Amino acid sequence: MIMNKALIGLCLAVLLSAGGCSRQQSDWEKTRAANTTDAYEQFLKKYPSGEFTAQAQARVKELYEERDWQKARDADTQEAYQAFLKQYPEGKWTEEARIRVENFSLAQAPSNTASAGADTANSAGKPVPADAGAAAPAAKAPAAPAPAPAKSAKASEQAGSYGIQLGAFKSSADAANRRWAHLDKEYPKLLAGLAPTVAPKNTASGTLYRLRVAALTEKRAREICKYLKEKSQPCVPIPPGAH
Repeated sequence: MIMNKALIGLCLAVLLSAGGCSRQQSDWEKTRAANTTDAYEQFLKKYPSGEFTAQAQARVKELYEERDWQKARDADTQEAYQAFLKQYPEGKWTEEARIRVENFSLAQAPSNTASAGADTANSAGKPVPADAGAAAPAAKAPAAPAPAPAKSAKASEQAGSYGIQLGAFKSSADAANRRWAHLDKEYPKLLAGLAPTVAPKNTASGTLYRLRVAALTEKRAREICKYLKEKSQPCVPIPPGAH
């Protein structure tokens, strides 16, 4: 009699356990089908230490990151990407956010260079007298060689004074090298003959390892970046003076 009761109790326990697993499996499938943060959070609340808890926690984290990444992209400002990096220092979109922050820095460099050039030109023009009749020819004299710098700049461009940046990695220079190996394998014709370099840059949050290719003409640099961006690959042209 006692043996029969024990056997019945054991069977009931097995049945209850199987029923619990079945319900949890069913709820998990429904949660995955909904694929929302609310659904996953409700699942975690119901099953804080169940069979699928770890998967649910990972997925809800991914969904929050994707939401915040979309917000940063919609804002498309350096501050928005920096805020995203602060919240997700090691996430799915972390490297892309670092690249975009770096792109803003690169985009600001040419205007600073141009501004410096304008200041130099203004300071050079100050000593020219405005009311002296004899001074007028002297003021025009420096203007004669003006085409020379333009030719020099053109020659420099043809010689390959542009570059491109293909990524900025926080982990190590090895990450940048692996990125190049991947790109070179995916786009062998586009990147044929190019020699990459890894340029470290110290920042407030640590060292960034920037994957770059130098000695390109402006035309080729822009063509490469245009093609890669169409393939959803990060790339930004680096003008002269911004290396």
